[in-house]
Amino acid sequence: MATATDVAQSLYTALADHDVDALFALLTDDFEATVSAGMPQGVGGDHHGRVAMIAGVWGRIATDYDIAVEPSEFLEVPDGPARRVVVLGTYRGSARDGASAVDAAFAHVLTVRNDQITALHQITDTANWQIPT
Repeated sequence: MATATDVAQSLYTALADHDVDALFALLTDDFEATVSAGMPQGVGGDHHGRVAMIAGVWGRIATDYDIAVEPSEFLEVPDGPARRVVVLGTYRGSARDGASAVDAAFAHVLTVRNDQITALHQITDTANWQIPT
């Protein structure tokens, strides 16, 4: 069994590679996400299911932004059969129209069970996401 940190690192690799199949395999059917209010494209709020996250959040952001998700620290917290990892890092990139840049810190709390991610809670500085007009 992989560590929760190994599973989390796989998520960031899949995001960097734009590997939708790997993302689909990493997230459980009953995946739950909370995305910070104030994110572009109206994606803030609760999302239910891996398709909602992949297409409805990451896909929608990718239409307007070219973003690198750069984790810098992984803090594993064992919690019974579900394990959690707090990932600290930075979103860096720009709007596809070239009119604005993104440099925003984030914290992701990932819940891992059976080598898949069951939940993600995103906290980010949405003021540093300059929304294209």
